[in-house]
Order: sequence, then C-alpha cells, then structure tokens
Amino acid sequence: MKIAKGCKIWIFSALIPSLIFLILYQIFYREIVGSIFLLFSFALLLLTWLFLMFFRDPDRKIGKGIVVCADGKIREISNIKDKKIGNCILISTFMNIQNVHVNRMPVDGKIVDMVHREGIHLPAFKKESEKNERVTLTIDSKLGKIKIVLIAGTLARRIVPYVKIGDKLKKGERIGIIRLGSRVDVYLPKDKIKKPCVKEGDRVKAGEDCLAEIYD
Repeated sequence: MKIAKGCKIWIFSALIPSLIFLILYQIFYREIVGSIFLLFSFALLLLTWLFLMFFRDPDRKIGKGIVVCADGKIREISNIKDKKIGNCILISTFMNIQNVHVNRMPVDGKIVDMVHREGIHLPAFKKESEKNERVTLTIDSKLGKIKIVLIAGTLARRIVPYVKIGDKLKKGERIGIIRLGSRVDVYLPKDKIKKPCVKEGDRVKAGEDCLAEIYD
C-alpha cells in the first residue's frame, strides 16, 4: 500500500508503541498489568489501521475533461461570482474519514498564487465553515484562471500542500493532503464549462472521475 508523502510518521507513532505494549504483555501476561498492556496494544493497532486507511495514496488512471480534485461526496454545485475569476461554477467535495485524503490537479496548469489562512475547525459541511483554516491555490490554465480551496474541518488539523508558486503540473498530479479529511472547493470559469459531469450527492474519486466538460 502506497502511503501519502509525509504521513508515515503518523503510522509508526502508533505502530511502534503497540508492538512495545505487545512485548510487555508477553513478559507480564500472568499478571493483571499484562491485560492492560494487551488492551493498549490492541487500541494502538486499531489506530495504526485507521492511519493506514487515512493516509493511503493509490495510483489513479487519470480521467477525461476536468477531473475531480478530491475523493468524497459532491456537496454543492452553484453559480457564483469570484473576485479573481469572475462568473464561475463552484463544485464542492466533502471528504470523510474513509476517503483518500490526497488531492489532485483538475487540469494542466501553473500555480500562480497560494495563500494560507488560519481559522477555526468547524465541521466542513456547515455554512459557518467559511471561517475554517484553508489554503487557496490560484492556477493559470488553458481555461484561464481557476481556483482550488483546501478547507480544514473538525478532525482535519493540518493542510499540507505539495506544491509552491511557480510549479507547473499535469492534470491528476498530487497537489497536497488534508490530514484526516474535510472539504475541497473548485472554482471554474463559467464561460469555459460546457456542463458539470457530477451532481450533488455523487461519490467521486480524485484524478479519475470527470468533474466537468469543457468546450472544444
């Protein structure tokens, strides 16, 4: 199983203590404390398994058109006006704990701006989550400028970008990870979009599923 960049330490931080407690159980198994060591070992092994699920990073066959940025459930599709892009289509994907948390580029493009904003950690599906911590990427592409916003939630305590300003990336390449889930919003210029390929409630996979079709 491939593990997301920078996340192996989380797995080993649970796995190594679990093995230590298992060894202590073997030493003290005849005593009451041995049962406590065994309980701790099982709990940490369960945490290790959860971290393996959280931080897996499978390879993907990149799809057609504009591809999805995040695994999860399509939460919102709406027409809005953005200061940088103008009239655009916002497509929001909510990630929960069982989804892959690595996010990917929707199109070929160059990172022209990246802004990290500190904030609170409310559930990402609430309206008040607009105050949450976030990283906003502005990308120059053949569609013009598009925007990707990585938003932290209740469990997601760290957004880790894999990119920097000036980087040129291909569609489907990894752009970062939101540790333990949350939400990704994609802003696409409305005049370049033929139609979204998704609808609210759909479950999607990053890099693989089509997010929207563009005009030829």
